[in-house]
Amino acid sequence: MGWLGLDDTDSLQGGCTTASFHALLADLPSNIKTGVPRLVRLWPFAQRRTRGNAALAVELHAPDEAVLMDHLDDWWRRHLAPLEGLVEASTMSDRPQSPASPGMVYYRERPDEAFYWSAVRQEVDLLSTPTPHRAWGGHGKIGAAAAISWPGQQVTWEAIAWRSTTESTQPRRIDMNALLDIDAMVGVVLSRDPRNGSGLIAPRGPSPVLFGVRATSFEAAEGACLHLLDAPKTEEASAWRVFETNQASGDHLPPVQSFTVASVGTHPARKHAHVRTDGPTVVAYAEGGAVNALARWLQEGDKISVAGLLHPDGTLHAERLKVDSWVHRTYQRPLCSSCRVRMKSMGKGQGLRCPSCKSTAPDTWDGVPVEPPHTGWVEPPMDARRHLARPLSWEDSDGRM
Repeated sequence: MGWLGLDDTDSLQGGCTTASFHALLADLPSNIKTGVPRLVRLWPFAQRRTRGNAALAVELHAPDEAVLMDHLDDWWRRHLAPLEGLVEASTMSDRPQSPASPGMVYYRERPDEAFYWSAVRQEVDLLSTPTPHRAWGGHGKIGAAAAISWPGQQVTWEAIAWRSTTESTQPRRIDMNALLDIDAMVGVVLSRDPRNGSGLIAPRGPSPVLFGVRATSFEAAEGACLHLLDAPKTEEASAWRVFETNQASGDHLPPVQSFTVASVGTHPARKHAHVRTDGPTVVAYAEGGAVNALARWLQEGDKISVAGLLHPDGTLHAERLKVDSWVHRTYQRPLCSSCRVRMKSMGKGQGLRCPSCKSTAPDTWDGVPVEPPHTGWVEPPMDARRHLARPLSWEDSDGRM
């Protein structure tokens, strides 16, 4: 018995580690039994991250480990080693990217979960990777080891279908009626954005993936996948497989932090909000919907709670936001003490007069608290959340992690 992990066979321009891993598993000798493969997302700010920052792993049961190692050596040499450095950095994205650096590891026993928690919450390097029984390749060994060490405390499932080579250069075709069907299935989650009805299961960039359906159970993911593949307007797929995942686990987020607002600035073009606090500057992106709206509403002296990731540049990227107390006021003229009608100014420096009973009063204003646009936790809309983001509807009523 042992564990096999793989990562970093793709880039922004194409390729797919899930497809590489599926092909590897499908080509294992028939006497080798596999567990449920796992797809594990890692720290979103990792310097060498691929498009989705996902690594793959599986438990293997082999009657002869030496034969298995020979097979893996041969498979690596023929199918994975040629990918090293061949994919150049994409011109389609402004974020830094390195060429693919595939890595594969084999452990006789699953490494301690501490390595997973490091890899999902911060930058880690090859030197910190637990020593495997056998290893192949480069930087992908980091993610491969982290996928194996994932303890699986918060689990969801994803059924991934891959395109056939005859369809791979054409726009994806997925039956929209079938998408509506699976969106209503018990256990299928995050498949369709209710705001505009758009699907969230197909990648937008160059990838051999046709779709990925997420669910809260293996059975729901499998059933939804088969329903989509059987639909008349869905293109033919080459293969499909269900993965156990840490998606929607929230594992990447450190504990909630609280701050006092010093000032709020907004990017003039993109409308990103930058909330300066007595701690780090909190960034709420324009695509964040309610998170951005609440951040832009804040004023000096407001107290907030934030769940988010500390970017390498020192800013805190908000994935959840809540205002705990606020100092906002709007001002209005006081009510007449006699008839309770709101008083009006008689002119600059002339005091106030009641329009009903004509009584007068000094020129004053009453401060009235203003309610924020949201009084509880808020999160970005579905299509702007990270794969790891756990929906607020899955949490306690107060939004605790």
